[in-house]
Amino acid sequence: MLYFAHEFHRALLTPVTAWTKALADSLANPANPLASVPGVSSLSAGYDLTHRLGKTYEKPEFDLQHIDRDGRRVPIVEQTILEKPFCRLLRFKRYADDVVTIEQMKQEPVVLLCAPLSGHHATLLRETARTLLQDHKVYITDWTDARMVPAGAGSFDLDDYIAYLQAFIRHIGASNLHVIAVCQPTVPVLAAISLMASRGEATPRSMTLMGGPVDARRSPTAVNSLATKHSLAWFENNLIHRVPAGYPGGGRKVYPGFLQHMGFVAMNPDRHMQSHYDYYLNLVRGDEESAESHRRFYDEYNAVLDMSAEYYLQTIQTVFQEFRLAQGTWTVRGEPVLPQAISTTALMTVEGELDNISGDGQTRAAHDLCTGISAHDRRHFTAEKCGHYGIFSGKRWHSVVCPQVRSFILAHHGAAQNTDFEEALVA
Repeated sequence: MLYFAHEFHRALLTPVTAWTKALADSLANPANPLASVPGVSSLSAGYDLTHRLGKTYEKPEFDLQHIDRDGRRVPIVEQTILEKPFCRLLRFKRYADDVVTIEQMKQEPVVLLCAPLSGHHATLLRETARTLLQDHKVYITDWTDARMVPAGAGSFDLDDYIAYLQAFIRHIGASNLHVIAVCQPTVPVLAAISLMASRGEATPRSMTLMGGPVDARRSPTAVNSLATKHSLAWFENNLIHRVPAGYPGGGRKVYPGFLQHMGFVAMNPDRHMQSHYDYYLNLVRGDEESAESHRRFYDEYNAVLDMSAEYYLQTIQTVFQEFRLAQGTWTVRGEPVLPQAISTTALMTVEGELDNISGDGQTRAAHDLCTGISAHDRRHFTAEKCGHYGIFSGKRWHSVVCPQVRSFILAHHGAAQNTDFEEALVA
């Protein structure tokens, strides 16, 4: 009933938000004589803010059309490489028409950027991907909103998630691949590579785990406390709902994105209130640059997706309640997860000093588990004055974190073995 009530409320708000948007645009239009009347800018700003607070936020586009490299504009084409019911493997392919750039890009590392499946869309890592594209070939996991997956496609749990990652790694080719996991996927990525190593399969050259709950017992945050405070039955009874009719996944049990979004906002309500108030003041003052920055952030932050109930509940139990990876008790479809089996994949962990989602030491714990990796092939980096989102976006990602990740990947990168004729023209 909660999901139905949410949809009903959203339907009621749609005409209101459309009306407030029209009023805001009309009153802010310089061609409108009322625009110069004292006080109208405040009225227009109020309507605009009301529109943004009530509107529905759809999944944004990656919109990675080009990068600027050594004074040249390099076009980017988004390609779907593999498509599974709950995820697409995308590649941002770079094109060039000069021999020097082509030869440089051919030799650059291949990166699989594993986006989190924790409420936001993979486009949250748009800026991460854009920066990496300067000197890497970039693939990304683009998770599908569970309400858009037909019920006939079956269920999806954490074990399936791991199987997806392994399929993607095999398809790209592990021998020249570097995997970067941001937040939630640090755990399944480590599990996927552990299982591949135990089977004797080729594993990626390196894995970089950033701000994730490898061992959620360390420096527990509000996120961790919520998981341990309630039983699994509580989560199932209170947070799991069926997708209403009208969506492809109608009837599917999910953890709704709107509930996750409420949780995100509840962690820092004062900061969000202040941000919206500042947006209103910027509109009144005519500071369009600051207002547009606010829109870009919240267009992404407010766009959320539903997660399969099986996946969500299994993650809560495995990662945040029973700590199976950290305690060495995790099995995936009958196979034990043994991080100590990894020996040929270098490991880097990244944490933010001010991270209030994955606490201090939670990601660094991977080093205690991956005892088969030599000390020479392991590195940890803590970004000072950096919060959770700052380790993969914003100024500190560009100036502090990314250079560290780049140097680590290059240190463990060999000459690429390109056999595909297409690779001679594009990268």
